[in-house]
Amino acid sequence: MQQPGFWDEPRKSAPLLRRRRALERRRTTLERLNADRDEIDAWLELLAEDAPGTEDDAELGSFIDRVGRESAALDLELKLSGEDDDRSALLAIHPGEGGTDSQDWAEILLRMYLRWAEQSGFDVTLLERLDGDEAGLKSATVAVRGEYAFGRLRGESGVHRLVRISPFDAAKRRHTSFASVYAYPEVEDDIDIEVEDKDIRIDTFRSSGAGGQHVNVTDSAVRITHMPTGIVVSCQNERSQIKNRSMAMKILKARLYDREVQKRREEQAEREGQKMEIGFGSQIRSYVLHPYRMVKDHRTRLEVSAVEKVLDGDLDPFIDAWLGQQLEVPDGGQP
Repeated sequence: MQQPGFWDEPRKSAPLLRRRRALERRRTTLERLNADRDEIDAWLELLAEDAPGTEDDAELGSFIDRVGRESAALDLELKLSGEDDDRSALLAIHPGEGGTDSQDWAEILLRMYLRWAEQSGFDVTLLERLDGDEAGLKSATVAVRGEYAFGRLRGESGVHRLVRISPFDAAKRRHTSFASVYAYPEVEDDIDIEVEDKDIRIDTFRSSGAGGQHVNVTDSAVRITHMPTGIVVSCQNERSQIKNRSMAMKILKARLYDREVQKRREEQAEREGQKMEIGFGSQIRSYVLHPYRMVKDHRTRLEVSAVEKVLDGDLDPFIDAWLGQQLEVPDGGQP
């Protein structure tokens, strides 16, 4: 950082600054915990000599609470140590086969993640939503902005399965629905992703859903197709076509960046002889509403019976269990 010209190149300096801040937070927490060891010894001596008084009880309780918070903070720092974990996230949701049931399931998942993000203190913006023909949605993209948003959400990528009595089946039969969720790190200016004009096709269309009279009379929504990869992204949240195009391009760059990161991980796994499940196509979690009620994560084996609570945004037990599992895997890979 002391080298001449370091601050003149934000794309090179920004990642190093983020890394430095993360290391400084970790060091500060470690220093506090190290200092706590002497106080722990003092409390042990006091407890061995005599039972502490009422004031001592309160002070001891406060000390235990503080050490617990600091230990949890360090634990989170260790879990969220991936290259892009400290970034904001883009979350894409798509229904699988199953028609209206799967589209309705995709909307339930969207609500679940919006609730979780808001409860966790992240800023949330719905960038794109394409409604289903009868109910639910055909696709949705959400920006979840805040420190470590991607680190918290990256383990949610995969296929989510719902088993329930279908509300769209007159015979009230049990249906199984699938929807795909994928989290991408939001690409900032410090990452240089080049997209040539000849490689993209840009289409405009009329926005759908809520938004007032404006969305019904202007073709402000933008869809960008990246021909070399087949990646298609869209944005309709902004009132301006220019702003929607800018955000859609940002989503495309995030997808291309994540594609390259995943490619490098696959190549590394092949060299090391590891089997890794990356991206869509892997069923990671089942949400069963009938004949019993249970949410089960197939990677960590965590099971929770309070299905409604989970669907209302209580995802931290699953996220924490997955992150804890990653500490046991070399180089932060997926088991």
